[in-house]
Amino acid sequence: MSRLAWKNRTVLVTGAGGFIGSHLAEQLAVQGATVRAFLRYNSRHEDGNLKFIDLQLQEKIKLIYGDLRDPGAVHEAARGTDTIFHLGASISIPYSYTNPGEVIDTNVGGTLNILLAARDLGIRRAILTSTSEVYGTAQYAPMDEQHPLQPQSPYAASKVAADMLGLSFHRAYGLPVTIVRPFNTFGPRQSMRAVIPTIVAQAVTQDVIRLGALHPKRDLLYVEDTVRAFMMSALHENTVGEVVQFGSGETISIGDLAELIIRIVDRKVRVVADESRLRPETSEVLKLHADRSKADRLLQWAPQVSLEEGLRRTVSWIADHLSEFAPLVYHT
Repeated sequence: MSRLAWKNRTVLVTGAGGFIGSHLAEQLAVQGATVRAFLRYNSRHEDGNLKFIDLQLQEKIKLIYGDLRDPGAVHEAARGTDTIFHLGASISIPYSYTNPGEVIDTNVGGTLNILLAARDLGIRRAILTSTSEVYGTAQYAPMDEQHPLQPQSPYAASKVAADMLGLSFHRAYGLPVTIVRPFNTFGPRQSMRAVIPTIVAQAVTQDVIRLGALHPKRDLLYVEDTVRAFMMSALHENTVGEVVQFGSGETISIGDLAELIIRIVDRKVRVVADESRLRPETSEVLKLHADRSKADRLLQWAPQVSLEEGLRRTVSWIADHLSEFAPLVYHT
């Protein structure tokens, strides 16, 4: 992927203060794009994970505060852009159990506003972020893009609806939409809601790691590879109107993942199953395993960072930023 491909393009990244969004905004700025970062307004004007980006790069990213549920704010943010990367969403699965209405309003209504703005403004490409959670537990493995959609949480259901809405806009209006469906992305800046930061933060500070179910298997992808997938998908014409998923093509159980992290941390730590951390029984996704052959066929994309190398980088980053996690680390 040539760096010149993004030079002088103006792009909008929703959810830019989040985990993947901040890495994407950073890499787009590195490659010469003019980046607009759409952030959820708060009274402190916090910019989330963008604060970890080099200060010189931060100056190349314009912060726009608003709410995805506000069509006027979305339309104004998108005006004059070439590409929209829509990563903004309410992503907490546990929160979606107790507040499904808010999650659906944000994830479905927000996506509708993005699509309407892209249609009305003639945006060159809209990249919508999906999730492997839409599949539920694997009915067969590895899972390709034709795997049945069987959401097991309100969050997953909201993402199914957003995906279908995007594809409908492509079919109905000819909107150049691509659905990017990463499997379990991990890396620096990920929040403690996710399993890897939860394991790492406990492993470097405590003698016991408390986790929920240890047997579910996940397909883990380092954030650098995920960001490259987003950017490649936005440049290739053969992804228009397509769902393209990205994963490592390998699985590991949560229990084995914890043991691998313990070896990397190199401390004597034991793992304890904690019932309070379990998902509702019928919503636990037992296995996710990506078939990445479509991404290879359309984009010649393949992951470049191994699981162990990605974990080493993540452990190093979390160890250097423990103050960011302190309230959660010490009250697990």
